[in-house]
Amino acid sequence: MASAPLPLEAAPISFGTDGWRGILGVDITVERLLPVAAAAARELEASAPPDLASREVVIGFDRRFLAPELAEAICAAVRGAELVPILADTPSPTPAASWAVVERGALGALVITASHNPPEWLGLKIKGPFGGSVEGDFTQRVETRLAAGGITVPRPGPVQRFDALGTYLAGLKAKVDTTALAEGLQRLGLRVIVDPMHGSAAGVLPALLGEQAVASGAIEEIRSGRDPLFGGHPPEPLAPYLQELITAVQASTAAGRPAMGIVFDGDGDRIAAVDETGRFCSTQLLMPLFIDHLAGCRQLPGTVIKTVSGSDLMQRVAEDLGRTVLEKPVGFKYIAAEMLAGEVLVGGEESGGVGFGMHLPERDAPFAALLLIEALVEGGVPLGQRIDALQQRCGGAAAYDRLDLRLPDMAARGRLETLLNATPPAEVAGAAVQEVIRTDGVKLRLGPSHWLMLRFSGTEPLLRLYCEAPGEERVAAVLDWARQLAEQV
Repeated sequence: MASAPLPLEAAPISFGTDGWRGILGVDITVERLLPVAAAAARELEASAPPDLASREVVIGFDRRFLAPELAEAICAAVRGAELVPILADTPSPTPAASWAVVERGALGALVITASHNPPEWLGLKIKGPFGGSVEGDFTQRVETRLAAGGITVPRPGPVQRFDALGTYLAGLKAKVDTTALAEGLQRLGLRVIVDPMHGSAAGVLPALLGEQAVASGAIEEIRSGRDPLFGGHPPEPLAPYLQELITAVQASTAAGRPAMGIVFDGDGDRIAAVDETGRFCSTQLLMPLFIDHLAGCRQLPGTVIKTVSGSDLMQRVAEDLGRTVLEKPVGFKYIAAEMLAGEVLVGGEESGGVGFGMHLPERDAPFAALLLIEALVEGGVPLGQRIDALQQRCGGAAAYDRLDLRLPDMAARGRLETLLNATPPAEVAGAAVQEVIRTDGVKLRLGPSHWLMLRFSGTEPLLRLYCEAPGEERVAAVLDWARQLAEQV
């Protein structure tokens, strides 16, 4: 995989949608990380609810190069802020840190991770006392503290460690009957093949389903060893990076044992799947299944939250089951805010983040995987058959794809943004635009399960194109039309 040229100078410290990330050794260094960790810890203390007396800050980390060492280093920064760092004893999924915060009643968590970014990246995520990512106003206050130049002297000392992974596994087992899931897979002759992409969720599902499930072949894992280069690809659950998993699933199915592939990103907060035919299933297909299972089978209460880039199938399934649907801008923080404010059944975004109201206001891919297996065991058929039946019940199949288009510069981005705001297209690839939606970017509604969305990155000349249409050829045609529009401006 050809990497982009490394920057020669560090970018300003700035938090994005979920933390601060950058190139290790350029943007992310010990000298820059310690003040950020100290400022974040002080802000966790200052923003804590009045009835929270804890002094603990959970420290987690993933499997990236230097992540364990940097996690131990920021313990000194937290201690220098007169707080108590509690360090995970092994790499663990980011939601394990969130779970530990709630379990321990801690102030929050600092997690050394770059999530799904390329191997040369690293970063810091901040979790609040509620067990989810802090909001933008919190990180703005952290940036204000850094700009003010206050000094917190790191204080070395003995590090208190805890079994983050064991605590997390015990918590998931208390919520889902994993023994019943393992027995159900064996009874139905289904196999689950897990691809953690060399990330920190490796070993989680086999440990949850148990030794007998592993011995019987009901669950197996590939690419489970630590590899800071992630096999040469970003640890992001996208089809182009999953050929080994797709091949393994197809081989199992061809041999007479239908399989489902489950894939986690580098820090275990995003999920995707592969059905028994080898079809890649993003959350555009998994979210409707979660809705159907939790509302229809489990009869759990709550509203469904989807982002504006989410498939129409989510809304159709939810409405078929009498559930209210809220459509939000892209970003899990909007979903988490609804989870903290009211009763939510499930909330998800197209990029793989799914959260559940009966769990944490947080993306938790292993927990989502358990519920996905539960849905298949309950339905008694493989994933692809279940999704196909759901699509037919609620309006027919549709295809989806996304294209990230790098524009020449910020000026080109500005011209295109001005054009879309002033005179959005009245026609897209031969189809009349029926509605213009501006929840996030510009979404052009062309018909049922047929839309194009254009959304700009907040910090760089990058245009994200999303399309859902009745078939793959139509999706490709609409995305090509949108690409030509952008290149002509």
